[in-house]
Amino acid sequence: MWVTAGVFLSWFSLVKMTEVCIETYGCAMNKADSEVLAGLLNEAGFVSGGDGILVVNTCTVKTPTDIKILRRLRSLKGRKVVVSGCMPAANPSVVDMFPDFSFIGVNVEDIVDAVKAVEEGRRFVKITGGGCVLRLPKLRINPVVGIVPIAQGCVGDCSYCITRVARGCLVSYPMDLIFEAVREALCDGVSEIWLTAQDTGAYGLDLGGDLPSLLRGICGIRGDFRVRVGMMNPVHVLDFLEELIEVYDDVKIYKFLHLPLQSGDNNVLEDMGRKYSVQDFKKIVSRFRNRFPRLTISTDVIVGFPSEDDEAFKNTLQFVEEIKPDILNISRFWVRPGTRAAGMKQLPGSVIKQRSGVMFDLFQRIGLEKNKKWIGWLGDVLVSERAKQGFCARNSSYKPIILHSCEDLFGRSLRVEVTDATYYDLRGILI
Repeated sequence: MWVTAGVFLSWFSLVKMTEVCIETYGCAMNKADSEVLAGLLNEAGFVSGGDGILVVNTCTVKTPTDIKILRRLRSLKGRKVVVSGCMPAANPSVVDMFPDFSFIGVNVEDIVDAVKAVEEGRRFVKITGGGCVLRLPKLRINPVVGIVPIAQGCVGDCSYCITRVARGCLVSYPMDLIFEAVREALCDGVSEIWLTAQDTGAYGLDLGGDLPSLLRGICGIRGDFRVRVGMMNPVHVLDFLEELIEVYDDVKIYKFLHLPLQSGDNNVLEDMGRKYSVQDFKKIVSRFRNRFPRLTISTDVIVGFPSEDDEAFKNTLQFVEEIKPDILNISRFWVRPGTRAAGMKQLPGSVIKQRSGVMFDLFQRIGLEKNKKWIGWLGDVLVSERAKQGFCARNSSYKPIILHSCEDLFGRSLRVEVTDATYYDLRGILI
């Protein structure tokens, strides 16, 4: 079986071929890459299986992720392994750390050559390159969800980020190819489209286009489907705020906005190279909420950035309290090699850990407070995931609603009532 992001993709073959398994770490873009890896290998005649060659599709955005993946790679000594993804692309020294493994980077189109080399007892190393994947074959991780990359790379210059080293500068994919990919997903029975990129807000800056224009085109495609727009940098949203709000009014777009804050202090934002202010962020959130009162706001903060003193951290706490996000991804600052922030004087780890705990406690309270307001809501949902507790459905605000049922609800559109809530999700029953 292909294993990607904890989900299994499988098929049968009457011909005995080399078995290959894919193990995926990281973001939606990495999941999209793994779908292409699986598609290319399937087209080349390889079959899924856990005892043959293992492809480890890596992420390198955070130090804990690096540590986890390196530990995993060390545990695979003696196995036939191809390492792919952002880790080798951003940190080529990993190639020398595992001389028995083969490597590609984000150049997923080279996976068949890499696996064939391993099959023949040769080592394959090529960690550069990589282009538009939209027309490459794919096997979907989730048959209900179509992951559609709209660009590669970014135009940012954040002082702490290593991802740009791996993914490079912005390369937006042509709109006609994106529309084609959406139509193909719909023909495959997909009901939910994820638009993904390192920064969806930067889409089209290199082509003379923009994200609202792309979304209008996608919403014009015939079919009953929903669109989740991926993370967008606030600095780009400011350039087309009103146009984006207008296109978000379309019923096909989830009322879900992933807008990373990173810090609630303007001095720290400047040191981070974020190019927007706290006031800019507040303006975007206020305008969206005025139009969509039940909008889901997802944001990110980094605690313990080198220039974050006690006052700056207090400012971030106060701002998070003020905007009350529905989702808060909290990251402790970790030094990433080769970044400008790596050369700054670092805060003690104990301080960073303590601040992370304080921020988490704050969000648990805010999240529960926000989610309790949904209790009693009745409406339509799409069951798009299987969960440990049963099934996970999403409403028009992309709120996760956990459902328990003895029957298989996966992929179905249902009407539910929200009966309970945690700080993280909602709990519902069928009606």
